[in-house]
Amino acid sequence: MGGMVVFVNLNQMNTGYNWINIIQDFLYPPTCLLCGSPGFDSHDLCHSCYHSLPRNTQCCFQCANLMELPAPSPALCGQCLATHPAFDRTYAPFLHQGAIRHLITTLKFNAHYPNARLLGCLLAEHLLQTAQMPDLILPIPLHPARYRQRGYNQAIEIATILSRQLQIPMALDHCQRHRDTPHQTRLSAKQRRKNMKNAFKLVNPLHAHHVALVDDVMTTGSTAHELAAVLKRSGVAKVDVWICARA
Repeated sequence: MGGMVVFVNLNQMNTGYNWINIIQDFLYPPTCLLCGSPGFDSHDLCHSCYHSLPRNTQCCFQCANLMELPAPSPALCGQCLATHPAFDRTYAPFLHQGAIRHLITTLKFNAHYPNARLLGCLLAEHLLQTAQMPDLILPIPLHPARYRQRGYNQAIEIATILSRQLQIPMALDHCQRHRDTPHQTRLSAKQRRKNMKNAFKLVNPLHAHHVALVDDVMTTGSTAHELAAVLKRSGVAKVDVWICARA
């Protein structure tokens, strides 16, 4: 079936999702995860909390780092001009502050799975307005030891929502994190790059021209850079990074 292109009727697809949302909202009315007020548009988020989320509007188009001064769009930050990350573009609708930081932290360390659905839906809405859709979604993998310890991968939880919302297949068995790298929370940018060096390997070929890496938050971009470099060496032409928030 190589070379076949399938066209999806977005109106029909959206109609189907509307009925699903109507039924779900009737059985389980959405409730704001932040304040407990009624949610809106099938989101577990109220209007007030939604409008108070910290947006990442003035940022570098390649790494999504917040620009200190207003710049023409699209603009590259000094770091990307100097280091040339292996990924091509980063989409990050929010800053890792306030309510978004709370949602990500409680998902990552307290297994609060409803947060993944909300974060995934908010990210999907942003991507539909701003991004070119890839062939595959690839959540950033955890090392097997870290996965066994935690019991889940928050990137997979968010990517599952994105795959369903955007109707894009998700790749789970193609790339491995074969080095159990130490936690990067207290490492400098230089230490993070060294920590992530050669951390990933491709175990099954990816037959894709354009891949989007998915994670919860980006701090320096060293993890995404290492994985994107592996994909580029395997023949992937374009690698975007989809994250909920930029630190």
